[in-house]
Amino acid sequence: MEQLTIGDYTLTWLRGGVTHLDGGAMFGVVPKPLWSKKYPVNEKNQIELRSDPILIQGHGKTMLMEAGLGNDRFTEKQKRNFGITEESLVEEDLQKLGLTTADIDEVLMTHMHYDHAAGLVKWKDGREVPAFENAVIYTSALEWEEMKNPNIRSASTYWKQNWKPVEHKVKTFEEERSPTPGIVQRKTGGHSKGMSIIMIEQGEDMVIHMADNMGTHAHQKVLWVMAYDDYPMDSIAMKQTYMDLGYNNEAWYTFYHDYKYRAVQFTSNGTIQNQVLRQA
Repeated sequence: MEQLTIGDYTLTWLRGGVTHLDGGAMFGVVPKPLWSKKYPVNEKNQIELRSDPILIQGHGKTMLMEAGLGNDRFTEKQKRNFGITEESLVEEDLQKLGLTTADIDEVLMTHMHYDHAAGLVKWKDGREVPAFENAVIYTSALEWEEMKNPNIRSASTYWKQNWKPVEHKVKTFEEERSPTPGIVQRKTGGHSKGMSIIMIEQGEDMVIHMADNMGTHAHQKVLWVMAYDDYPMDSIAMKQTYMDLGYNNEAWYTFYHDYKYRAVQFTSNGTIQNQVLRQA
């Protein structure tokens, strides 16, 4: 399992499942001859997308960023349509670290789309129950409300089975919250109306988890946003702000979906100076 240490915190990537989605949808109006130079594509025009939660340990807490795809959360038709080739191995990876699902204190959700939230729920004795039995789940109040009352577009990605069994475990925040010193979960909007990012600051070191506002390393360019973004102009504005902030501070950017990189650190001019590669 790949790790990144930032000050008092250790980040560990867990295997949460794999989808293969249409490359054109993932890169919006960007022409295929451009994006395909930066991200591999198969004969079906699909690109590989991980759904790998990031374990954060430090200051006496054990937290997850995102929840993965879970297990037995999709029909056979959905598996085919979403190109799901692997389901969650989060429990196995936690065991390798000497942990169980009961050790997770908090799950920090950037947003509640199915590929981030399906792993919040598991089957036990024929019932849907919280996958992380002792964890409090945090998402923005705006995201929570939109998820419960989706519009005609977002109804296809906010699924009741991913939130109803855990609603008693959820707490929301308005603008931002700090679960531990140096970590901030902040509502920014963009990919979804209530979208959040997660930032870690330790001395001169900074981590920015943009989630689907920069879904892969190939989405680094400000104008390269997904067709899946509900508010693309908000995504662009948000990227302008946090790419500029990250470049100026030579921040690490962490990825949930990227097939190749777990994290990259950019220089002030936007080139990669350090990286954490996913091990096959």
